[in-house]
Amino acid sequence: MGWESVILLGALIFLAALLYSSVGHGGGSGYLAAMALFSLAPEQMKPTALSLNIFVSSIALYQFSRAGSVPWKLLAPFVALSIPMAFVGGAVQLPPVYYGPLVSAALFFAAWRLLARVWANRTSKGAPPVEEVRPAPMWAAAGSGGAIGLLSGLTGVGGGIFLSPLLMFMRWADVRSAAGAASAFILVNSIAGLLGHVTSTVSLPAMIPVWALCAVAGGLIGSYRGSRKNSNDVTRALLALVLIVAGAKMMLV
Repeated sequence: MGWESVILLGALIFLAALLYSSVGHGGGSGYLAAMALFSLAPEQMKPTALSLNIFVSSIALYQFSRAGSVPWKLLAPFVALSIPMAFVGGAVQLPPVYYGPLVSAALFFAAWRLLARVWANRTSKGAPPVEEVRPAPMWAAAGSGGAIGLLSGLTGVGGGIFLSPLLMFMRWADVRSAAGAASAFILVNSIAGLLGHVTSTVSLPAMIPVWALCAVAGGLIGSYRGSRKNSNDVTRALLALVLIVAGAKMMLV
């Protein structure tokens, strides 16, 4: 790969990290889409995306934790089963035809629901309704975490694109807490998925230090704004955009 391609891919990775980290995500699906445009070797794409996820989600977790937006107690049952399942998923090379269309449909539906909520808030008279949060049943949290962890390992994304909308739709967390929970969830599952990948085979491109710097720069800016500056509706709109990008990527693999 020539230096022009390295720089252009680095710019796309920076933009993906900037956008995704603003909603507590690591950017895995964005990195995969960018790498596909530059025809990176398939065996390099998933471990590279997981590696960049670890950098960016670590930064996002730090920023959201400092802002008091990481619901550790809620997160524990989701993480418990997700880690071993992400490890299993990372070790499996599953043909994308089996999960691509279904995952895309789920992500597009979640994006539509988020945008519908933003539109309802903008067109309603008076202040937006107060968001009511209810506790998540232990069995539902553990089961959901396991399923998301498996998908995370299989696809090379951190799982936040599935966790964030689930927490908001089920009213288990408010918008900012869902973003904070996603950052921690993505970090542990990206590490588990990468370790699972190492047990089978791992191949990282020589230019990954350059792309890691781009991802870190985008993650620092995006997570700062997401944890302190963006309103709930801005965060919803950004998350919807993330879900659309991720859904489009799943359709193209």
